[in-house]
Amino acid sequence: MKKLQMKMHHKKMMIGYIFIAPWLVGMIIFFAYNLFRSAQFSLNHVDLAVAERFELNYVGMDNFNFAFREHATFLRVLTESITETLIAVPLIIFFSLFVAMLINRKFALRGFVRAIFFLPVIMASPAINSALDGAARAIAGGVTSMAPDMAGAAAGINTMALLVMLTDFGLPLQVANYIADAIAQLFIIIRASGVQIIIFLAALQSVPSSMYEVAKIEGATAYETFWKVTFPLVSPLVLTNVVYTIIDGFSRTEVVELAHETAFFRMNFGLSAAMSLSSSLAISVVLVVIGYFVSKKVFYHV
Repeated sequence: MKKLQMKMHHKKMMIGYIFIAPWLVGMIIFFAYNLFRSAQFSLNHVDLAVAERFELNYVGMDNFNFAFREHATFLRVLTESITETLIAVPLIIFFSLFVAMLINRKFALRGFVRAIFFLPVIMASPAINSALDGAARAIAGGVTSMAPDMAGAAAGINTMALLVMLTDFGLPLQVANYIADAIAQLFIIIRASGVQIIIFLAALQSVPSSMYEVAKIEGATAYETFWKVTFPLVSPLVLTNVVYTIIDGFSRTEVVELAHETAFFRMNFGLSAAMSLSSSLAISVVLVVIGYFVSKKVFYHV
């Protein structure tokens, strides 16, 4: 019996490897080599003025030392980017799960409503992103005819007024500030939640209906049903969405733009590679830590 179980275990492992094979092949062909070249560039000064080819001059850890000790903004931008990403994760996860539960119900034009929440992911072109950024500034500022700098000032005024109102209700300043920032960034949260909503929707549709029937027979309220049935069964996808949200959010932060600008505008590819590898390593550590703690709360239904 034990040998049979081991064989079944190996069969399941092989099925898993078959499913990840396309990703694994793509990573080896398109990612692993470029990662090696980035590591090589980070340890060298890259000279492009050699017959349309680059020449590598080994400088050791000088690029990393310059990025962390001498660069005017890299360390601050890296810290702010990680902080902003971590602050946005709970908001996006909560909003995605909430919307997924709403659109999982039966109502007229349900397919159309689902498509609306996924449209920002499908139409992620620069022109559309620019229009969405303008709409986000207009919503945050409360007007549509302001210039970007005036809209930003108006957004600050509205956020401050909301912060004062929340503190008047007796909320601690840190909690009130978090809620005010969340409301001010509501449009951005909606735009960043398309994939997570689809993943949560798939998880909700896989919950056995018998679970809800048993909870209803036992007299459980909707609140109790959510925490005792729905949330535990979708918790594996919570971990998936947390990892995806951190990676997706960090890829849009200012530190990525700084590394891109350093490489293609200042033509300092060695320093840019050092910035990219440092930020990638930092967010990888964050992913490992958060994944470890979140995975302890995951419930796997057998």
